[in-house]
Amino acid sequence: MTVKTSKAQKKKTEFVPNIVVFACNWCSYAGADTAGVNRIQHSPNFRIIRTMCSGRVTPGFVLKALKLGADGVLVSGCHFGDCHYIFGNYRAVEQFEKTKALVKTLGLDEKRVRLEWVSAAEGPRWAEVIDEFVGQIAALGPSPLNHQPRLKE
Repeated sequence: MTVKTSKAQKKKTEFVPNIVVFACNWCSYAGADTAGVNRIQHSPNFRIIRTMCSGRVTPGFVLKALKLGADGVLVSGCHFGDCHYIFGNYRAVEQFEKTKALVKTLGLDEKRVRLEWVSAAEGPRWAEVIDEFVGQIAALGPSPLNHQPRLKE
């Protein structure tokens, strides 16, 4: 016996990822603001946490976000040479490599975490990065650390 599902039922059970974004105050957060001010359409499936520098985002921050229910975590900062703190984005790379190693050790897919550089003037790039990452996480499905799946209403 085949059970037919309507479009409304399919839409209702579609997975909606929960994304946490750590964005540097000086570039990436401003890039997100630029996207918003210019009304550039992008996925709303993320929560942004403003940090003073991407180099400040330790593996502990990312792992805690995953533990508390994030399906994916994006760390975003200034382009090399544009860091307000001169070497912060180089530190972000070091921290992110440690984070990826820990995520892999925990048995999670490395694609659940991502590091990107977005400047204050790159609103369209911000939207592109967000849409791409949300799509990537949606394809991976809910995080194995999440006990209760969230469904689109």
